[in-house]
Amino acid sequence: MTALETVLDGLMSRYRERVPDVGAIIDAMIAEGIIGKAQDIENDHIAFRTLGVEHLGISSLEKIFLHYGYTKREYYNFPEKKLDAYWYAPPSESYPRIFISELRVKDLSETAQQIIRSYTAEVKQDPVDGLDLNNGEAVDIFLHSALWRTPTLQDYRTLAAESEYAAWVIYNRYYLNHFTVSVHNLPPGYNTIADFNAFLEKKGFRLNDAGGKIKTSPDNGLLQSSTIARMIPAAFANNETDRIAGSYVEFAERRVLPQFAHLPASEIKRAHRREGFEANNADKIFESTYSAQTGKQ
Repeated sequence: MTALETVLDGLMSRYRERVPDVGAIIDAMIAEGIIGKAQDIENDHIAFRTLGVEHLGISSLEKIFLHYGYTKREYYNFPEKKLDAYWYAPPSESYPRIFISELRVKDLSETAQQIIRSYTAEVKQDPVDGLDLNNGEAVDIFLHSALWRTPTLQDYRTLAAESEYAAWVIYNRYYLNHFTVSVHNLPPGYNTIADFNAFLEKKGFRLNDAGGKIKTSPDNGLLQSSTIARMIPAAFANNETDRIAGSYVEFAERRVLPQFAHLPASEIKRAHRREGFEANNADKIFESTYSAQTGKQ
């Protein structure tokens, strides 16, 4: 197993442990005969959330994946949520794309900035610089280790009132935010977002309806949906506890580009489908962890 495979396997195994919908959806797909085993699912992309402060953020985290052969691609801006993001193309089609977003901390209120920096100031240098990136196990441990002290519940709630993204990251750090099922590679009857959403809802899964349950790019080439993050028990500083939004599962349908429409289905590869991301789609997908959605469960 390569270092990259070790890192991806570690991310997914912990994510499955902590996000009940992952296993539940996979089990439902197997029971329905859509797939034979979990490995039959193509993972379209995985996503991370970061904070734009010194020593952290995109410029730090991306070093890991650039080292493993990923290529930095388009930039995305989310004005309302005060986020920047990039996506990264994998070194081969057997690996997922990666999407890394970053909160523009300097655009928040002074109160929110002070809270965030009271934690992130504990990071005195870029932590990735001290990693042996060829040691997949060490990188896996890093991605699941605390970079700053456990926040207080009051700080978490104060941040959430202004930026639910900030609150999510201050508690979860680099924890995997979501993985994405490529529905276009599933059997007919389940290989469109509309059909797959119908299957999920029939099985009792709640979908994020911000901007509609199906988020569609202007060119109609990229369609996405996601579950609503389940509320999970969280342990804060001073022995306080609360239930907060965890992670979620996303679904993507990448349609065949017009110039390849003549190809038989058996010949369609990743390169023949709509690539990249869509800011308006992603903007609504972010809300899968927001209280306006999680409160509907």
